[in-house]
Amino acid sequence: MEYLYAPWRREYHKKGVEGCPFCWIWNHPEEDLENWVLHRGRYSFWVMNRFPYNPGHFMIIPAQHIGKYQQLGEAELWEITRYSQIGVELLERWGAKGVNLGWNLGWTGGAGIPDHIHLHLVPRFDRDTNMMTTIFNTRVYSADFNQVYRELRELLTSLL
Repeated sequence: MEYLYAPWRREYHKKGVEGCPFCWIWNHPEEDLENWVLHRGRYSFWVMNRFPYNPGHFMIIPAQHIGKYQQLGEAELWEITRYSQIGVELLERWGAKGVNLGWNLGWTGGAGIPDHIHLHLVPRFDRDTNMMTTIFNTRVYSADFNQVYRELRELLTSLL
């Protein structure tokens, strides 16, 4: 595996958040722009993935700190399911040709934060896997992260 030097990621780790970063974001709505929150619901919120697979990759996260999918209450499950439908529509209107939705449950299931479940919505584009990924095992993020956030946030206002 090759490593791509990405010094900007250090700022994320230096922020000094104690405990769960998702709970911290939920409890600090005054910092929504700095934390790239797209939307807040009653039981969940949408936030851009800081280390995205593709431009536009975001997550829908339950407000409640739970680590098991089975612990989602009916109201939370309904809201997240409805939001995932809206999220797919958002990404398609933004230009995605397909969307992957996924829960990475538990550390072994691929969760980077296994104690607070979250649903990934990953937009897919024609030829988004190319020579860099296939041969060099390196991903290229081909857009300005902040611009993507602004575009999605603006487009989302017409869907909610």
